[in-house]
Amino acid sequence: MKALSNLCFILGLFSVLGSIAIWYYAGGKDSSFETRTHGELFGIFVGLWAPTFLILSNRISRYLEEKKQSL
Repeated sequence: MKALSNLCFILGLFSVLGSIAIWYYAGGKDSSFETRTHGELFGIFVGLWAPTFLILSNRISRYLEEKKQSL
């Protein structure tokens, strides 16, 4: 279960980095308005995953600590 907590944390970090990369590369200055808009919106969409993954990582970690203390 600790590996799952670590995986969720890493996915949260990659989500932030991925959203920045998507926003930068898909919404480039030389693109049309529609392409830039799609890149910005898709980057925001991917960036919204980060809090979910980070919260899951925290909750799994807390669950494991509580389980360890009860034993």
